[in-house]
Amino acid sequence: MPSSAYLTRPMDDAKRLAAALNAAVKNPQFSNSKALAVARKEPAVNWPATKAANAGFNPDVDGFESFVMNDASTCAWSSGQFRYVAQPRR
Repeated sequence: MPSSAYLTRPMDDAKRLAAALNAAVKNPQFSNSKALAVARKEPAVNWPATKAANAGFNPDVDGFESFVMNDASTCAWSSGQFRYVAQPRR
């Protein structure tokens, strides 16, 4: 059976993760560790690519980490909007 990455349209995985993270952001105790916990439940996160993308991550400047998906789209933190957004492959 093909993996789920082949059954979804581009950015579907990032949109799904963004929706889950945005629901969690509403909690006043939201943090990077809680964002990671939500992302760990999503099988389409590409963890090696996510780690590389966040290599220079600074929570004081960047807010929350972004997550790279297996289809190369990104679920990125948008600090100006205080929410996660799905972005196409770069």
